[in-house]
Amino acid sequence: MYAVIKTGGKQYKVSVGDIIYVEKLDAVENTEVNFEVIAGQDEKGFYVGNPVIDFAVVSGKVLKNGKGKKITVFTYKPKKSCKRKLGHRQLYSKVQIEKISF
Repeated sequence: MYAVIKTGGKQYKVSVGDIIYVEKLDAVENTEVNFEVIAGQDEKGFYVGNPVIDFAVVSGKVLKNGKGKKITVFTYKPKKSCKRKLGHRQLYSKVQIEKISF
């Protein structure tokens, strides 16, 4: 059994027990969150939403909120003495999928 969920402008294929890293959610650690389900499959068949499946529920538990590794963004224009250096750390939430029901 699996489901395709939508969160943070991205889509993830998940099963029960999977641990995924998604863009930061407005949830505290050790709380339950629910996701919109786009498609999924169980013993009875395959379901596709238009755009989401209303009767499907995927719930997970937030294990951790944190920041990713720092990336360096360096832009320049050759021969113009114009350069800029920036850094960025993406916020994330670590979520464990606990239940999928259709």
